[in-house]
Amino acid sequence: MMDNVSQITMFFLLGLNETNNHRFTLFFLTLLCYCVILLVNISVIMIIIMDKNLHEPMYILICTFCMNALHGTAGFYPKLLWDLLSPVHVISYSGCLVQAQVIASFACADLSILSVMAYDRYVAICRPLEYHSVMSKQRLIMLVCFSWLTPFLIVAANMFLTSRLKLCSPYITRFFCVNWAIVKLACFPAETAINSIGTYITMIIYFFHGIFIVLSYIFLIKTCADSIENRAKFMQTCVPHLISLLIFLVTILFDVMIIRFGSKDFPQAFKNFVAIEFLVIPPLINPLIYGFKLTKIRNRILVVITFKTK
Repeated sequence: MMDNVSQITMFFLLGLNETNNHRFTLFFLTLLCYCVILLVNISVIMIIIMDKNLHEPMYILICTFCMNALHGTAGFYPKLLWDLLSPVHVISYSGCLVQAQVIASFACADLSILSVMAYDRYVAICRPLEYHSVMSKQRLIMLVCFSWLTPFLIVAANMFLTSRLKLCSPYITRFFCVNWAIVKLACFPAETAINSIGTYITMIIYFFHGIFIVLSYIFLIKTCADSIENRAKFMQTCVPHLISLLIFLVTILFDVMIIRFGSKDFPQAFKNFVAIEFLVIPPLINPLIYGFKLTKIRNRILVVITFKTK
C-alpha cells in the first residue's frame, strides 16, 4: 500500500464517464456559457473602471465581486472544456490541489464580499452622515483585501493539510477537484481528523459571515420601514445584494445536501449539474442583476450600446 502511495502523481476524474455520447454538445454549451460569463463580468468591470462617476465603494465592491467570478470560473471552465474533448479525464496531483484551492477560495470570497457589501449598505442607509468618513478609501482597500486574502489563506491552510495526507487511490468521483474528494482517498482515515477540524473551523467562520449579513439587513429593514426615501434606496441598492446572497446560498445548499444525503441515489448527470451550479448561476446572473437593477450601471451600459457619449 505504501508503495502505491508514492506512485500517485495523477488523478482520474470519473464524473464525465457517462457523457461520452454527448460530449460535443456539452462542449459547445459549456463554451457558450463560459463566453457569456466572461462577457457580462468583464463588461461590468470595465464600465466601473472607466466611468469615474462609478468610483464609489458600492460599485468598487461590485467590481470586486465580478473579478472574483472570473477568478473562480478560470479554475474550472478551461479544464472542463479540455476534458470534454479528451478520451481520458486526468489531472496532475499539483493541478488538482490548485483547482481545489481556486474553486473553494472563490466560493468563500463570494460570501466575504457579500458581507462587506452588507456592511457598506448598512453604513450608507443607517449612518448616512458618517458614510464617507467610515467608508474611506483606506477602509475600502482594507475591506477588499480582507474579502480576497482571508478566504485564500483559510482555504490554503486546508489544502496544506490535505497535501500532507497519504493517498491510496487516484480516482476522484467528481469531474473537478474539491478538497473533500481528495481527503476521501486517504489511506488512513485517522489522519484526516485534523482536516475535519480545519473544515469545521472554516464552516464556523463563514457561518458567522452569514449571521453578520442577516443582522445587517435586519437593521436595514428596520431603518427603511419608517422612511419612504430609505425604502426606495433599499429597493434600489440592497435588493441586488439580497438576490445574489440567495442565489449563492441555494446553489451551495443543493450541493451540500447531495453530498451529505443522496450521493448514491441520483444519476451522475444530475449530480454533475448540482455540483457546478455555483460555478454557473452566480457568475452568470449576478452581473446581469447589477447591470439592470442599479441605475448608474444600467445607464452607462445603454450609453455604450447606443454609442453615445456624455
